[in-house]
Amino acid sequence: MRKLKLQMNITIDGFVGRKNGELDWMLTETDEKQIQYLKSITKNTDTILLGRNMAETAIPHWQEIAESGVENSETEFAKFFTETQKIIFSKTLKNSDAKNATIENGALNEAIRKLKTKSGSDMIVYGGARFVSSLLAENLIDELNLFVHPVSLGKGLSIFNAESKLKLTKSEFYNNGIVLHQYELK
Repeated sequence: MRKLKLQMNITIDGFVGRKNGELDWMLTETDEKQIQYLKSITKNTDTILLGRNMAETAIPHWQEIAESGVENSETEFAKFFTETQKIIFSKTLKNSDAKNATIENGALNEAIRKLKTKSGSDMIVYGGARFVSSLLAENLIDELNLFVHPVSLGKGLSIFNAESKLKLTKSEFYNNGIVLHQYELK
């Protein structure tokens, strides 16, 4: 069975964005050990899951970088993101002209469970906050890779809006101050 992995940046007080989703608090990924770990998460991944809000900003952003012809620290990920199959979960969006993207309007629980039984590699979810919160509430995420930034916001968007019992499977410190906590659902 395919695994659904989450990769998300989070503050020490548990927020994944400011009140309106701003991410200006995030530190840059400058530690080579962290970059290698990020690459390892996507190594055996052939599908990206996104909520509508995240898809509307992330897809054009990464596609522009991938197609720019400029080689920089983001180019490799941008190409992965653009070339990988993306499924956008939305109750309102009916179609998308984004490269390698399809829309899923069905029941979240049913759709994810069906995707997990299909042949293929693992799937990864990048967000947004409400979408990830819904996945967690339904116990649909198998592996959480939370990159904890040494920042507190006091208030903002949380992905933990229901009880979740987690088992810590890995923890790793990076020179830029970010700490990875990898969890599985109990």
